[in-house]
Amino acid sequence: MAVIQKHGKNSSPDLAFHKENLQPDNIGAPGCHKKWPDAHSNWPRPVARIWTVVLLLGTCLLYCARVAMPICAVSMAEKFNWTKRESGMVLGSFFWGYCFTQVFGGYVSDRVGGEKVLLLSAAAWGSMTAFTPILGHLCSQPIFSMTLARFLMGLLQGVHYPSLASLCSQKVVESERGFLMSTVGSGSYLGTLVIGGVGSLMLDLYGWESVFYVSGLLSVLWAYCMWKYLLNGEGPIISLESLGNGGTQSKRSKRHWGRLLKQPAVCAVIVTHLCTASTFFTLLSWLPTFFKDTFPDAKGWVFNVIPWLVAIPSSLFSGCLSDHLICQGFDTTSVRKLMQFFSMGVSSVFTVLLCGNTTFPWAVAFVSATMGLTTFSHSGVSLNVQDLAPSCAGALFGIMNTCGAFSGVLMVYFSGYLIEATGSWGSMFALITTVNLMGLFTFLAFAEARRVDIESSRVRHNSIHI
Repeated sequence: MAVIQKHGKNSSPDLAFHKENLQPDNIGAPGCHKKWPDAHSNWPRPVARIWTVVLLLGTCLLYCARVAMPICAVSMAEKFNWTKRESGMVLGSFFWGYCFTQVFGGYVSDRVGGEKVLLLSAAAWGSMTAFTPILGHLCSQPIFSMTLARFLMGLLQGVHYPSLASLCSQKVVESERGFLMSTVGSGSYLGTLVIGGVGSLMLDLYGWESVFYVSGLLSVLWAYCMWKYLLNGEGPIISLESLGNGGTQSKRSKRHWGRLLKQPAVCAVIVTHLCTASTFFTLLSWLPTFFKDTFPDAKGWVFNVIPWLVAIPSSLFSGCLSDHLICQGFDTTSVRKLMQFFSMGVSSVFTVLLCGNTTFPWAVAFVSATMGLTTFSHSGVSLNVQDLAPSCAGALFGIMNTCGAFSGVLMVYFSGYLIEATGSWGSMFALITTVNLMGLFTFLAFAEARRVDIESSRVRHNSIHI
């Protein structure tokens, strides 16, 4: 027998099963052999707060390691005599690795636990970052070793966000997910700021190698501390048995994913995330050039720092607001749509304002407002995937992020073509607005917050097979 709880102040839209009738190993998405987390497996609030801080620091270090190469690219190009094309090949190789492990990272996290995947990957990409200068100096062809190192960095870091989504869906109650995900998400902006400031200073004082050594070793230290103090020195052990295999299970899994991806709400989160990621990557890639072309005498640190300083508190506020509204009894679906409306709808107003002639202070203000409001998606579409399919949230988020990464690169290239063809930055901002509104209308029309990873017709049975 199943009891459906929804829309109450202390309730969740998830399914609650009576313990005496429950057979945990048969519940959840196929291929997900972990016992389904019941109320007692969620982190208590003090533990959740500790994990929030730890994961925030981990995401900050993730971006410190990721951005180390772009910061040092000019110095490395001078050292190894790279052309612009060769530098671009090294930097771009990260993207290809990053796309390939999104789904895999979420898939493994759903089965063995996101904390194990986060720990192993952090130790690996942290070590890779620290060894990057050594590879560059030892190899007779640094262009190949650096391209390979950058590709492997993408592979190893690609599992991070799907693992976070899986971990959050398994360990955090619905009314507190917004705060955790938005806080952890702000680590990306914090990491960009830290490596941009401290990394640039280290680059000038100690050389480009120091940036890799410090960011890599700190990341390994973070992984060690998480293993030692949060996981109590146990694991991480990922066995083939825990990953699961078998023909019957594989066939059920294929049927499950086929049905899941046909759900309008699931398609809506994928399309919306694709649009959100595309516009974010485009802004991230072209805004520095926009300011340099439009305001050549402006100070670079102003437009490179202020928008990110606005994004951090904005992300934290969105998470607190989302959780507060849910705790007050507001419908989860409505809250998710409201957050996404701010992220894609209200932010588009400020993007449109950039299409016209404006002064430098106003341009910085509009861009800061746009970037700040964009962070509301951490409490919107990014959390909605956990509402829809908590038993396979990691793998589904991996699919979303893979689509978003590919579409982001395509939109960056297409935006460059538009700017060159029209000779106007307004064409790019108009494109961003159009894509944002398309994603927003899709989300408002089809998004839901009910679980779709369990067949309603089979919920009443003690053993559930999908």
